[in-house]
Amino acid sequence: MSVARFWRKIPQRYNLIGTTCTTCGRYFFPPRSFCPDCRRAGNIVDYKFSGKGTVVTHTVIRTASEQFEQMTPYVLAIVKLDEGPRITAQLVCAPEEVRIGMRVKPVFRKIAADGDSGVIYYGTKYVPAE
Repeated sequence: MSVARFWRKIPQRYNLIGTTCTTCGRYFFPPRSFCPDCRRAGNIVDYKFSGKGTVVTHTVIRTASEQFEQMTPYVLAIVKLDEGPRITAQLVCAPEEVRIGMRVKPVFRKIAADGDSGVIYYGTKYVPAE
């Protein structure tokens, strides 16, 4: 299997694919194989999240590891998705623009690269929705 095909086989990498329990209505990201509330009575199915959400808290990274030092300063935030789960994500905006309660939406962006001629990793980042 090629490297590109391998990464495409992980739905959570390029899409916000989680699960939901059709018994109680809870949503999970990352996906779960059973509901912690319903246990055996739960019915877990795949669910594609809209990705839209609200910033719960955030921090500005000013000193980063060598791999990310060209991106500094950048913002990391906890985003509460509209469906309920919270995820940690990078916000693509100026640090002074971010505020708690800000609405955000997902975008597909470069995350990292393995050297100058290595594999490029893509994934979900967030931008202000307003």
